[in-house]
Amino acid sequence: MKKKQQQAQQHPGGGGGGGGADAWPHGSPAGGAPPCLGSCKRRFSQLPFLRFSLRDYGFCMATLLVFCLGSLFYQLSGGPPRFLLDLRQYLGNSTYLDDHGPPPSKVLPFPSQVVYNRVGKCGSRTVVLLLRILSEKHGFNLVTSDIHNKTRLTKNEQMELIKNISTAEQPYLFTRHVHFLNFSRFGGDQPVYINIIRDPVSRFLSNYFFRRFGDWRGEQNHMIRTPSMRQEERYLDINECILENYPECSNPRLFYIIPYFCGQHPRCREPGEWALERAKLNVNENFLLVGILEELEDVLLLLERFLPHYFKGVLSIYKDPEHRKLGNMTVTVKKTVPSPEAVQILYQRMRYEYEFYHYVKEQFHLMKRKFGLKSHASRAPLNPQFFIPTPLETEEPIDDEEQDDEKWLEDIYKR
Repeated sequence: MKKKQQQAQQHPGGGGGGGGADAWPHGSPAGGAPPCLGSCKRRFSQLPFLRFSLRDYGFCMATLLVFCLGSLFYQLSGGPPRFLLDLRQYLGNSTYLDDHGPPPSKVLPFPSQVVYNRVGKCGSRTVVLLLRILSEKHGFNLVTSDIHNKTRLTKNEQMELIKNISTAEQPYLFTRHVHFLNFSRFGGDQPVYINIIRDPVSRFLSNYFFRRFGDWRGEQNHMIRTPSMRQEERYLDINECILENYPECSNPRLFYIIPYFCGQHPRCREPGEWALERAKLNVNENFLLVGILEELEDVLLLLERFLPHYFKGVLSIYKDPEHRKLGNMTVTVKKTVPSPEAVQILYQRMRYEYEFYHYVKEQFHLMKRKFGLKSHASRAPLNPQFFIPTPLETEEPIDDEEQDDEKWLEDIYKR
């Protein structure tokens, strides 16, 4: 008993409360115990978030480090180029979500590196011819390639091409039939991409008949392109090719557009969801604009708006009668329409191509409405109505497996 009294005298603040833990085990602070000792203890016990430990602090710092490393890895793995981020801020956060409100009035940033990895048989010959004129007019560096028949590259070929492009004099616009290249993967600055695609069945038919019969530039044009093609193959009926499942009319040859946006990964050439989703992601993150050939004038209008240093005045040049006459000479000849049954089979074989085409078309129309351009074409139905569009009066590029056609462009440009 005497011992307990001595302990109570040594710790006067630890009295009441029925023998609980001592609030000041090492003695009360100078000036005596605080008057709110009991109430303060209860109040702080109700605020667990104010308690910190070395473990909690370490966990927070580790989380922050992981976030920073993840952000850095995303940028090194090919995050959106700075210009695209600035453009989306310019257009507003709703660019890819809705189409309300006009764009703010301010000057767009100017990208000094643009890549046009043109898709075969999607009107790129028109754009290349226009770019030759515009490069002289506006003083930018138009960089073309001597290789026109290789879209899929090895790792070393990718590194070499990216190195050659990156060392070009800026501002430059590089164009070539080539699948998407990730510059950031090899330590380069990711450029801004542009491209144009087309209804997949229409693109396929244009390529099929162009390889066999060429265009209006000359009767022997097709013979020069496909000299080894046998006569029975050259005059193979399109319906037979499709219905009998010839290699030219079946996958993987029909899986053509998506790899231009998916990239150089081997899975990008395999028809499936993986390549489709990766192509969509690259469209959103790395492409300034992917237009629709069926609405080419609106594509040129938006290119002029987004990239005035490259495309200012492009529409007036495109509408010039002399230019239109040259364009009419490159329309594919002897093109026929397959039977409805054959078209339906093509559509089923190209279902991933069509899903990508409808996705791009929807984004393109959102962009048009953002700038006050009305879309004359309604939303595409889920299934084709067995109608193949008539050939557009526009130049069309050679297939990526065909020979070089740059000489013809140079001859036209010199006129």
